[in-house]
Amino acid sequence: MISAAMVKELREKTGAGMMDCKKVLTETDGDMEKASELLRERGIAKAAKKSGRIAAEGLVDSYISEDRKVGSIVEVNSETDFVAKNEEFKAFVKDIAKIVALSNPKDMEELLKDKYLDTDKTVSEVLTDKIATIGENLTIRRFVRFESEGLVESYIHGEGKIAVLVDFSKGDQAIARDICMQIAAARPEYISEKEVPEDVVNKEMEILKAQAMNEGKPAEIAEKMVKGRIGKFYSEICLLDQAFVKNPDQKVSELLKSHDCEIVRFARFEKGEGIEKKEENFAEEVMKQLK
Repeated sequence: MISAAMVKELREKTGAGMMDCKKVLTETDGDMEKASELLRERGIAKAAKKSGRIAAEGLVDSYISEDRKVGSIVEVNSETDFVAKNEEFKAFVKDIAKIVALSNPKDMEELLKDKYLDTDKTVSEVLTDKIATIGENLTIRRFVRFESEGLVESYIHGEGKIAVLVDFSKGDQAIARDICMQIAAARPEYISEKEVPEDVVNKEMEILKAQAMNEGKPAEIAEKMVKGRIGKFYSEICLLDQAFVKNPDQKVSELLKSHDCEIVRFARFEKGEGIEKKEENFAEEVMKQLK
């Protein structure tokens, strides 16, 4: 009988997950040393030791079905940019994007339990294998999947630095591609003004009013200036209000109208955004490697 205390002891000793510990303890009839060796042989203990290290590099990638009705983007992180250029790692990221599109997991937990393409392993097990063989902590950070009644288009910029996914209720692929590039370059947060939360608008208006009053304007004049300046705010954060990057004299809304295109939603991932990177002293890092 494998007790919870035994699983806890092996987990603390190796850093491996509870289910992995329970599995090897069952296989070895509770022999702690043999179970520990089995985890090491399978690379699980090695991978677990790397799991605490910060992974802020990596890649974003996408998958679009042949009929362009389903698409996904994913971000998978590694510790170094060197690993992000590794062909094995690149193939793994592409596979994850495909799995997301095909299996439609509701969250990360479900994705990790999904079958890894045409294998008998789960995504979680293959991730553990990759950590062991590549030699760095790897994390599947996030994903987005769109299923469309019109078409889905994606764009990858900078060899896996930025990924964009857009769902169009109607439109053509050429314009869809341009819109993806627009989102990558101009970083909109919303499609239109009506999507911007009221509290976000109110906060911006407060800032604009304070700026106007700091310029020496009376309160009533400052109020009028805010109404004029809020348009610039919308033109920065709302896709439809932005100037089209290929033709700044034209708004994105005008471009879409002229081609009878309509956007339902979009997602934009930038590799490593929001991850606090650990600053290392290069000389100290070299000494660590030498030791």
